Amino acid sequence: MRQLFIIATASFWLLLLGFASSDRWLPSQVQAPLLVASGDFRTLGEVARHKTADDCWMAINGEVYDLSSYLPEHPSEPEIIVAWCGREANEAYRTKMKNRTHSARADRQLAEYRIATLQKR
Repeated sequence: MRQLFIIATASFWLLLLGFASSDRWLPSQVQAPLLVASGDFRTLGEVARHKTADDCWMAINGEVYDLSSYLPEHPSEPEIIVAWCGREANEAYRTKMKNRTHSARADRQLAEYRIATLQKR
């Protein structure tokens, strides 16, 4: 009985460790990024017109993303993202407002929603 308990416990922890490190060993489940023409630029003024949950654009690290369809899928409450709709959100994305970075998986997933490059003034 003790041996069965030890095997079950070890299996559980190995499985948990495997799931926790899946970003490192599983291929990305992300579809190919939306192809954006190299001359496709948007200004912060244009981004600012898309500031609702139904029409949510954000500028992050010099790129523009339409996150409208992603809001219901976000692991935390959509209000966290909605507060940044229509704005430049480098700091919010970089720190998750808790001084923690997003994962590499989140970076790959974000690429799916890229629609343009932010125009520099």
